[in-house]
Amino acid sequence: MERRLPSPCVVILVGPGAAGKSTWAAERFAPDLVVSSDRLRALVGAGEDDLAASADAFALLETVVEQRIGRRLTTVIDTLGMDRSRRLHWLELARAAGMPCVAVGFDTPADECRRRNRQRVKRIPADVLTGQLRAWGTAKKELPDEGYDDILQPAVVRVVPEAFASVDAAVERQASAPAGLRFGLQLSSYPGGRAGLGAWVREVAERAEAVGFDAIYVMDHFRQIPQVGRAWDDFLESWTTLGYLAACTTRVRLGTLVSGITYRNVGHLGKIAATLDVLSGGRAVCGVGLAWFEAEHKAYGWSFPSVGDRYALLEDALQLLPVMWGPGNKPFHGRVLDVPDTTCYPRPLQERLPLLVGGSGRRTLRLASKYADAVNLFGDVAAVRERVKYLRSLTDRPVEVTHLSTTLVGADADALVERLRPRNQNPARYAAAVNAGTVDDQIGRFRELAEAGVTEVMISLPDLDTLDDVGKVIAAFRV
Repeated sequence: MERRLPSPCVVILVGPGAAGKSTWAAERFAPDLVVSSDRLRALVGAGEDDLAASADAFALLETVVEQRIGRRLTTVIDTLGMDRSRRLHWLELARAAGMPCVAVGFDTPADECRRRNRQRVKRIPADVLTGQLRAWGTAKKELPDEGYDDILQPAVVRVVPEAFASVDAAVERQASAPAGLRFGLQLSSYPGGRAGLGAWVREVAERAEAVGFDAIYVMDHFRQIPQVGRAWDDFLESWTTLGYLAACTTRVRLGTLVSGITYRNVGHLGKIAATLDVLSGGRAVCGVGLAWFEAEHKAYGWSFPSVGDRYALLEDALQLLPVMWGPGNKPFHGRVLDVPDTTCYPRPLQERLPLLVGGSGRRTLRLASKYADAVNLFGDVAAVRERVKYLRSLTDRPVEVTHLSTTLVGADADALVERLRPRNQNPARYAAAVNAGTVDDQIGRFRELAEAGVTEVMISLPDLDTLDDVGKVIAAFRV
């Protein structure tokens, strides 16, 4: 069975020569992650079997290991691993860096080690191998008391972002007792050039429906945000795009994730959302949030109120919008909004057009608990669980919890990371940032989010060519 190791981590290989350590490491880890005493001996000496260079090789190994762990890089230490003081030093380095540390013990039978050694071109002297086998007997007894996070036997292992390190049980629960979960695709960039954008959006929408997405969301900005790209990258206006998507699709719900409350007159926003609901056949979702991108406001000549003023505006908006979508034309008088006539016809087709609030802070959760139909959260499972608990303590209203994350799915997640990561970005950090994992990894992560109280996950895909793999994840939650 495959074992997942959280990234970054330290892996110490322990075992006699010819036990299979280097072969095992080469099969399961990228070469850059493995620090090998043999390779370093070849670097500072005449070859891997230049025993006279051993002292220099081990001095260099210690330096490399310290530097890698100091940078919080996954490090696989491929030596005999028999020296207890060295092992404990590496464990201490890992602890200081806040990294998990596991030992892998190669308890290969002595006869097998000797057989393999006889097949080598450059054999370990028989008496030396006998001494290593004897030392392994001692080390095997010492390992359990040294304080590792785990002691493993050689097996199939994979270093994964921390979010996937413990999802095996969740994957099994989803297989044996499936939980339902909705999936939304968030579009956060528009590649391909302006002449082809319409066709690109249509193609993505049609594929998203085909693989089983329940909704498509777009970011509500007027130029690309710095977390995703450059200000001059092509970026479509959100509600216009949703109107186009309504014509390109037949089933998925459509919404902003989320509209900055400072970007439009709130009454006008209500009219836009109602129009989308009617033209889409009752598929609109109105997402609203505090707005945060000050540079965008300045670029377009809009004022950027204080946090307190924006919260006051958001609270009024959460109360005004349902009034706009309801019957009649009664006035609305809030703390900062004064709307004498709330006429908005045609009214939305949905009896209650869903109102979603974006944000994970307690102040936002308090507003959501009073006025919203759903609140969109960020963060890992533990953070979501804590925020859901707080939300439930505030209200008995049925406020749904949704979750947004970047998600990279593929059979070979490491290859995807290597292809997509920006130049000079640490592969492990990029993998964690985009939640790079296999279909099973994602099933486990989303099952844990469902168990934490999430009813819909919105995912942003760094590579839309992975939509078919995402479809396999979605299929696991169809109950």
